[in-house]
Amino acid sequence: MTQFTWEFPYWSQRMPVLGANVVASSQPLAAQAGLRMLLRGGNAVDAALAAAIALTVVEPTMNGIGSDAFALIWDGSQLHGLNASGQAPRGWVPERFGGRDAMPVTGWDSITVPGAVSAWVALSSRFGSLPFAELFAPAVEYADGGFLVSPIVARQWQAQGPQLRDLPGFAEAFLRGGHPMHAGELFRFPAQASTLRSIAETHGEAFYRGVLAEKIAAASRAQGGAMTLEDLADHQPEWVEPISLSYRDMRLHEIPPNGQGIAALIALGILGHFPLADLPVDSADSLHLQIEAMKLAFADAYRYVADPGAMSVSIGQLLDADYLKERAALIDRARAKDFAPGRPGASDTIYLTAADSAGMMVSYIQSNYMGFGSGVVVPGTGISLHNRGACFRLEPNHPNRVAPGKRPFHTIIPGFVMDGPRPLMSFGVMGGDMQPQGHAQIMIRLADYGQNPQAAADAPRWKVLGGRNVVLEHAVAPGVVEELARRGHIVRHAERGSLEFGAGQFIYRLSGGYLAASDPRRDGQAVGF
Repeated sequence: MTQFTWEFPYWSQRMPVLGANVVASSQPLAAQAGLRMLLRGGNAVDAALAAAIALTVVEPTMNGIGSDAFALIWDGSQLHGLNASGQAPRGWVPERFGGRDAMPVTGWDSITVPGAVSAWVALSSRFGSLPFAELFAPAVEYADGGFLVSPIVARQWQAQGPQLRDLPGFAEAFLRGGHPMHAGELFRFPAQASTLRSIAETHGEAFYRGVLAEKIAAASRAQGGAMTLEDLADHQPEWVEPISLSYRDMRLHEIPPNGQGIAALIALGILGHFPLADLPVDSADSLHLQIEAMKLAFADAYRYVADPGAMSVSIGQLLDADYLKERAALIDRARAKDFAPGRPGASDTIYLTAADSAGMMVSYIQSNYMGFGSGVVVPGTGISLHNRGACFRLEPNHPNRVAPGKRPFHTIIPGFVMDGPRPLMSFGVMGGDMQPQGHAQIMIRLADYGQNPQAAADAPRWKVLGGRNVVLEHAVAPGVVEELARRGHIVRHAERGSLEFGAGQFIYRLSGGYLAASDPRRDGQAVGF
């Protein structure tokens, strides 16, 4: 039995896909790459990895071979978590950044060790059924033979490309003829195809300890970076125990810190003290409570979340029921507030998801952080490098202060929902600090308002910006915007087509198969059979 309605009340008329084997991704060619693996007899992990590898080619505005990655995998009986985010280079002592107010957002001093390749290897080795090299076939085809750039990717390319043209290797890689790509243009990247073949043939060894690692380290050395061969060789992904919190009759699971998934859990733990289902969906009363809870969650996440070894409070303290009740009591239902961190007591990203007929479900996210990332592309390789180091802080006593070998606060978070012992939904909403906000909003729409995943994806979103500032999507009713402003929110009503609100992919388990939904805010697609 489904727990939602089959109504589709919002502006999008995109329909979900129903099938026994499904993939949902932010770019159609990547979704088709995953589907190809399922049709070859591969499982959900094979499909997810083929889609993820293809996305480094067909959606370079959001991710690349030099990205980080996280995953949640339901293997049919148990949920597993993988943290494949990389550490700061050995040379990143705080003094390296002396005189700065914040970490750099471009160039080598924004690049931590990339973890995505290690995620591909770890997931395939533990759960995959097809040979590792087969997973690369669609991506290599697109890189070698070319692909037609999709509309939203082209829009992002044109917005970001000119700002990065002076970064090492960027213009040569992504500004053909000095210009960003347009929708419908054919883009080929043979150097990336060669790199992907090398990763496939060596099971990832070339990237961390072989010829590709040598090229990355040589580029770093020549261009003033700190990353070395030793930094790359030391990297290992980490299998982690997911953290979770019950909301109504569902339980949301997230990757633990250094990721920000705990912010979604905190917000939902606070909202559990309010009867949202009694308030009209999309009303000012409902949205006000959601926004205030998210502000409280971010206040704590930005103060306390870091590499686990550096955190001054525990996950259990931040999710403690009594503490969340105290935080909920701070909300004024009639007035917006600014919130400081509490004192707990003792106690531009791609997202994709895949599921197969045997019951395996995969929630996977991979990202450069800010669009193309650092803007650095390693010469002759097609390896664009992320800028996750920008998420470190420089304040001496902050738990997320930059230090050698440390993982930064991370924004990318896959989500997974359970209904008691039963897997219910693998999902994610990509987009920087929109991600925990998107997770919370989707959970509310499912658990409080009984909306199906496609309707929940289509529904108008809000986004907390800091302080009392909030941006509302174009489809939020003008009267609701006015009422939120009256309550003290500093409101900006976004224009239609704004890319500020992230984009999600969703697979919901039904009794005889799955419902797969893809967010209308991107080029994405849900496919299946």
